[in-house]
Amino acid sequence: MIIPSVFDIGLAVLILGIGVWTIAAREAFAAAIGFVVYGLLLSIAWVRFSAVDVALTEAAIGGGMTGMLMLGAVARLRFAKGNDIRIGL
Repeated sequence: MIIPSVFDIGLAVLILGIGVWTIAAREAFAAAIGFVVYGLLLSIAWVRFSAVDVALTEAAIGGGMTGMLMLGAVARLRFAKGNDIRIGL
């Protein structure tokens, strides 16, 4: 009985820590990676609540699809910062 309680407390602390780290991250890439990890940890928490359907949705949408979109946006931002050409000025 003590092992599941320790795991749940550790998971909650990890989720809160990753959430704070994602908000405090200064670089967009680090924040996007933090968001993906946050979504995957939340899916583990939903499994612990016996909500497997919500966990699968969170892993697929929150951790997978949205994370890849964010990483794509970060890549485009890095490319746009490198090409700072002003046209028509």
